[in-house]
Amino acid sequence: MNLALVPRRVAAVALLTVALGCAPQPEDDDPAASSPGSAQQDCAEGALKTETAGKLTIATDKPAYEPWFKDDDPAGGEGFEAATAYAVAERLGYAAQDVVWQTVPFNKAFAPGEKTFDFDINQVSISEEREKAVDFSSGYYDVRQAVVALKDSRAAKATTVAGLKDVKLGAQVGTTSLQYIEDVVRPERDAAVFAKNDQVKSALKNGQVDAVVVDLPTAFYITSAEVTDAEVVGQFENRGGTPEQFGLVLDKGSALTACVSEAVDALREDGTLAKIEKRWLSDAVDAPVLK
Repeated sequence: MNLALVPRRVAAVALLTVALGCAPQPEDDDPAASSPGSAQQDCAEGALKTETAGKLTIATDKPAYEPWFKDDDPAGGEGFEAATAYAVAERLGYAAQDVVWQTVPFNKAFAPGEKTFDFDINQVSISEEREKAVDFSSGYYDVRQAVVALKDSRAAKATTVAGLKDVKLGAQVGTTSLQYIEDVVRPERDAAVFAKNDQVKSALKNGQVDAVVVDLPTAFYITSAEVTDAEVVGQFENRGGTPEQFGLVLDKGSALTACVSEAVDALREDGTLAKIEKRWLSDAVDAPVLK
């Protein structure tokens, strides 16, 4: 169109039409117009678009260890994470009978790829690396990593990180426990790596390793109920000055992320998480800090 031959008012309208036509126009009902996992999902009871309509599918590994789950039975609602999962479900508007449990191995929970659960709860620490593949809720538990050794072992005498450099350490694959061994301790010998946490405990009991690294509540449970001739040697300082936190794992870009985080935040603010922690993790008292 030759605008020089068009009356001034018509030319202005034509220019405006062209400009608007070149710009993408948001649609009110287009969920893609918002960022992943943001406010487009209605968090009202009964409005969540879950994997199965009217149900909330929650995943965890098997076996499900204490003190996080009692008697390897997530559906029983006992143990810190089982109780937390049901509290989140209730906050989202799902009764206990509407919760469906699914078994997902620890490392698969935060691996890239579409998920078949609404959220996973399995002591998964929030990290920038993992956030490349999945979404996390707000943190539901602040945790530290700890060292457990048999009482009569050389490792039990360690009072500093340097005191662990020449001992054989073990941890579960894919965990922040293993990262602490590799990045903080940097031992002279490669760490022994195990697929499951029960293998970690067996290795400690059988003397395959001098010490193991696990999260602090697990460390206290191991020494009080599973390997009673072991002790908690100490705990590591938080790296970077910020606490390590467990978060609920969701599919990358999940529309549920904001709603689940909102539920976790509410449970923290009203004291529910603190009550659950006091009941199930009361044995996890402080341990010496290894510097």
